[in-house]
Amino acid sequence: MSELSAKLRYILQFYFDKGTSAAQAREEICALYGQDTLSKATAKRWFSRFRSGNLDVQDAPRSGRPITEKVNEILAKVEQDRHVSSHDIARDLNINHQTVLNHLEKAGYKKKLDVWVPPDLTQKNLIDRISICEYLLKRNELEPFLQRLITSDEKWITYDNARKRSWSKREEAPPAMENPAPTARKVMLCVWWDWKGVVHYELLSPGTTIDSDLLCRQLERLYIAIQKKRPELVNSVVVYHRPYICLASRQKLGENGWEILMHPQYSPDLAPSDYHLFPSLQSSLNGVKLASKEACENHLAQFFDQKPPKFYSDGIMVLPQKWQKVIEHYGAYVDS
Repeated sequence: MSELSAKLRYILQFYFDKGTSAAQAREEICALYGQDTLSKATAKRWFSRFRSGNLDVQDAPRSGRPITEKVNEILAKVEQDRHVSSHDIARDLNINHQTVLNHLEKAGYKKKLDVWVPPDLTQKNLIDRISICEYLLKRNELEPFLQRLITSDEKWITYDNARKRSWSKREEAPPAMENPAPTARKVMLCVWWDWKGVVHYELLSPGTTIDSDLLCRQLERLYIAIQKKRPELVNSVVVYHRPYICLASRQKLGENGWEILMHPQYSPDLAPSDYHLFPSLQSSLNGVKLASKEACENHLAQFFDQKPPKFYSDGIMVLPQKWQKVIEHYGAYVDS
């Protein structure tokens, strides 16, 4: 509400208290401030409001969910899945896509390697990144383990990858956008790979609950895949995963004789899938429309099989260089 609008509403209330009609009040106001200052409809609307007993000159609260609730729901989506797209958030919450982008920008979130990360790493984040990288670098020098390392991660695979982005200058209003489709056809890829190639992967349909039971079953299937493809690693796997492994999964890894390698929080630049595998996979998907889950499986199988061994080796063997860069840059993010 502008300063002039606030003043006019108090003046209208003054004339109402005097017993003046809405038309007469408008004439007096327009004579003083200009003929276009107040419309007849606005004057009548406020007089009707005063006659109802509501003498509050502030605007009535707007309908719909509070803004804070929308912000909390958006941020909750990001915390649940740091790979989630802003379009998916808009569709799931039934709000405008630009609204999602605005709230994420205000909250300071940005995407790095297709992962939502906070705007600035805290002092603890920086120290953790340095200390973990120092430990991993030193350990790999004393006892090389990269050829025993299996890394895992998840990524949404959408059926329709023909979406185009529209960019505008900062001072220009964003172009109008169509409302997102009521349902999005996608599956979640869970993949485990090492310096030789993909060891195991699965596709989960939307709505699948990723809980401890599912994670443990996945580890059982991974164990079988390792027995077939990497029998020499069955009892000596080093798992390089995000920090959020549940207790049951940790116990399952321990039963297999596998070790969990430390990974600092908010560090997609140190996750091989984020900085190496997924960007290449997404590039292969851009502009592609997949008709079904089976089509997704065929595309993934072809993508994984056609990649030369050097592709996978490069993605894993570059880790020591990245750890060293983090140390040299005092914990800051490093470029891919």
